[in-house]
Amino acid sequence: MNHLTPKQIVEALDRYVIGQADAKRAVAVAIRNRWRRRQLTGEMAGEVYPKNIIMSGPTGVGKTEIARRLAKLADAPFVKVEASKFTEVGYHGRDVESMVRDLLDQAVVMVRAEHAEQVQEKANEAAADRLVDLLLPGSSEPVTQPTATGGYVSPEASGERKAQVREKLREQLDAGKLDEREVELNVSNKPHASVMFANMGIDQMDPQMSDMLERMIPAQNSRRKTTVAQARQILIEQETENLLDQDKVAAEAIERTEEGGIIFLDEIDKIAVSGGGSGASGGGGGSPDISRQGVQRDLLPIVEGTNVTTRQGVVKTDHILFIAAGAFHSTSVSDLMPELQGRFPIRVELSALGESEFVRILTEPGNALPKQQQALLEVEGIEVVFEDSGIQAVAQIAAKANATLENIGARRLMTIIEKVFEQINFDAPEMAARGETTLTIDERFVKEQVQAIAEDKDLSRFVL
Repeated sequence: MNHLTPKQIVEALDRYVIGQADAKRAVAVAIRNRWRRRQLTGEMAGEVYPKNIIMSGPTGVGKTEIARRLAKLADAPFVKVEASKFTEVGYHGRDVESMVRDLLDQAVVMVRAEHAEQVQEKANEAAADRLVDLLLPGSSEPVTQPTATGGYVSPEASGERKAQVREKLREQLDAGKLDEREVELNVSNKPHASVMFANMGIDQMDPQMSDMLERMIPAQNSRRKTTVAQARQILIEQETENLLDQDKVAAEAIERTEEGGIIFLDEIDKIAVSGGGSGASGGGGGSPDISRQGVQRDLLPIVEGTNVTTRQGVVKTDHILFIAAGAFHSTSVSDLMPELQGRFPIRVELSALGESEFVRILTEPGNALPKQQQALLEVEGIEVVFEDSGIQAVAQIAAKANATLENIGARRLMTIIEKVFEQINFDAPEMAARGETTLTIDERFVKEQVQAIAEDKDLSRFVL
């Protein structure tokens, strides 16, 4: 895990998320505290629990982006789940423990990639040797051969000759001169039970049962003709798999999940019960309030700390960091169960975005939408120049649309930018062919593309 200071984390987040200083500070301290805990030893290390965070604020103000960027900065396993997908047993939905298994799957991918990099050289060598065997069958096993005069070549001489041939072939192979030649190799595919039985809810099945089902499914072997270049990649993957210590990968992935994992619980406001989080709701057995309370009860032990059984082993959730977020339009954080509220001691409120924030979002981040459009059209040979007035016009239209229609925050900018460039993106190849290689986006151009739609309130509901 990167040992970034809180200030460094905030500075890194500032490159992608505009404003929301309180939320950035909260997550930065939470990540630093995890590193601090790992420096402790003995009983104290086990007693320091993560300070889970709950973020409230309108949609499109940066809640999800903060969590996603944070996971990348921390180099930690990360999953985003919608709390509304979970529900109490007996209702539709997914088992809440599945999010921990998904988190472990992400950790396995990360650890496997790191271990694969360590054995890369050996895997490349082994794959190249196998390719030579495919191109020159039997060359690795010297045998006696009759000479032209009827005598016999000794095994040593025969082996030396074949070694020379293999060496020349290997040189051509490494130089890429044989990449287009075809070879035939065995490819083994073992279907995953999670794919074959996706409609049967296997993610809610006991992991041991799922593992047993996969072992029962026979591997499918087939002969495939492919180019040497493609065969090289297939063989490298096979050799990498053979070189990896799967038990070590699983153990390290579990440790990384437990110590560094981040679960982002989005839409947590959708499981809050309006009017109070502690009292039982009246109504029949199918009441949505009962289902929401059931989700909260199921989430509580996961957030508090429990053991979750997975295919790789048992994962303890005590030190997984949970970041929850919701718009809380018709409910509030206090409408969650008191026990669940208590597991999210840090609460930050993200503010709505206005015209000035939209201007910054369109200009400051390295992945700003105008910069993306410039890069895309540059591929066609068209240089796009954004005037300040054009940026300001987009921001004004977005702010006005959010004020008069539903407020969807910065997501409105993407819709407007796409509308501004809709015709240009369609005509770009022909424009470049005619020599129209420069395009200036100013206020007049933006309004020509968008204003008519923005003024038609009925149409703008569907377009903007």
